[in-house]
Amino acid sequence: MPLLIDNRHIQIPSSTLEFTQRYSQLKEGANALKSKPVCTIGPKGLLYVLQREFATTTPKDDSVCLLGTEDATTCHLVVLRHTGSGATSLGHCDGLETQLMVSLMLNAVKSLSVGCDSGRYEVHLIGGYIDERSSSRTLSLELLKVFNKQPENIHLETYCLTELNDVMKEGIHRPVIYGIAVNVKTGEIFHANFPDKGPDEVIRSAHNFLGGSVLSVYNAEMKQLQIKPYQWAPFPNAEFWLQQTDQVILQNFSTSPLVEPPYFVNHMKSIFQFLNHPPKEPLFPQRRSRNYRKTADGLWERVKCAA
Repeated sequence: MPLLIDNRHIQIPSSTLEFTQRYSQLKEGANALKSKPVCTIGPKGLLYVLQREFATTTPKDDSVCLLGTEDATTCHLVVLRHTGSGATSLGHCDGLETQLMVSLMLNAVKSLSVGCDSGRYEVHLIGGYIDERSSSRTLSLELLKVFNKQPENIHLETYCLTELNDVMKEGIHRPVIYGIAVNVKTGEIFHANFPDKGPDEVIRSAHNFLGGSVLSVYNAEMKQLQIKPYQWAPFPNAEFWLQQTDQVILQNFSTSPLVEPPYFVNHMKSIFQFLNHPPKEPLFPQRRSRNYRKTADGLWERVKCAA
């Protein structure tokens, strides 16, 4: 079934510029989102989604009230919601396995909306900018095409991608919005940043760095964040990269070296350090997931598995 704007089937464009010109009404929503102040979100009640991850839950969830993600330069952020059930999924899409991520997100929202006879599927697309490699344009068009092929009618409510998320500062194109949060109970989306990206940020990031597949990181029924077990071969170049300058790391590991957040290099070094000296104790004993649940204070705590 097709993607819709104002209840009309969209025409897949040949370029993102053509799309924004054809559907100029999308600019108003993008400008409204960009004009909101940036909110700093603490860890209480938050489920943070890293690159190539997604998470899905409903307003009935008394553990997680906010889904959030940031550090998107050429990456795109996807919010898919069913207006009847309130089931909401947030994904951080980097251009790999885009079709798989969208399909998994839609299936997750569907499964949490069973029995709900009213409502519709709505999608909000945010991220990217006018980058030198045109990576953002490529991903924007791919997302439009993928959503247009889904088995359900999906209404495009927010389109703040590439040209509509671009600003020129000091002669350099940059994204306006790097991160967002979505209130699961109300569906409100706002510009946000996140000092805390846990739990297990480095372990999860290493999975992505090593080319791991798209992951759903939340079990809404159990109300647990779940990091599924994975294996990796030794990363022989970790020590080499730890010795390189910040500029060399930026140029080799970023799709957008001029506009990365200031902590990008330190984050990459933490991954190299982890791969160079992984913990002595097994990360996934007996091939079990690392599971976390929220405490009464709204913070994550590790769930100990029975022997």
